[in-house]
Amino acid sequence: MSIATIRKYVAEFFGTFTLVFLGCGTAMLLGCGTPGGYVAVAMAFGLVIVGMAYCVGNVSGCHINPAVSLAVFINGGMSAGDFCGYAVSQCAGSLFGTVMLRVIFGVSDIVDATAAEGKDWGMGANTLAGVDNSIIAGLLVEIILTFIFVLVILGVTSKKANHGSFGGLIIGLTLILVHLFGIGLTGTSVNPARSLFPAVFALGDAIKYLWVFIVGPFVGAFLAAVLHKFLEADLPEAKK
Repeated sequence: MSIATIRKYVAEFFGTFTLVFLGCGTAMLLGCGTPGGYVAVAMAFGLVIVGMAYCVGNVSGCHINPAVSLAVFINGGMSAGDFCGYAVSQCAGSLFGTVMLRVIFGVSDIVDATAAEGKDWGMGANTLAGVDNSIIAGLLVEIILTFIFVLVILGVTSKKANHGSFGGLIIGLTLILVHLFGIGLTGTSVNPARSLFPAVFALGDAIKYLWVFIVGPFVGAFLAAVLHKFLEADLPEAKK
């Protein structure tokens, strides 16, 4: 394994750690029970993507999401080995981010006081509570939102386009948008790594329905990759 490959995996680890730590951490701190908290959580996830895009995007492409990596692999942008390496690094980053949240919130006086009031932080995990625990509705939400999100990513980063240095901003804003719609329904995953370890630590319904937040994003990403290939099939590569 080359040092360049290791750098990519480290970048994906750090990016996913940051997404889980700041995104799920904001959800744990503020909750989504008020309009302000709802919007703040959506902003947190989107702004992390903007920051990481300009931080590690030049190293690894800033996938920080196995569903995005799957779409890039399907479109021929990476090898099967790199896809596996990215996915493992992303899941490891999710684990580290979740562990850090557990350590910090587990000893916080604020969390102890809130727990005494009977509130459940839930580790920022995804659930189907917003769709009355309907698996079909949950899958549809995650498939559609991931499809939209990944299709935007593929379009913005395409070699046949010329979107300049605004790609990270566009992708981050799109993630905010899908969160604004999806938080009240499924909590918005669109990212299997983001959902994995928060659910493992939260247990309960979060772990019961975890598979929805793995299958849904992967299906949505696959469909986005297929449509993107079709739409760009005959387009010439953009001039530099």
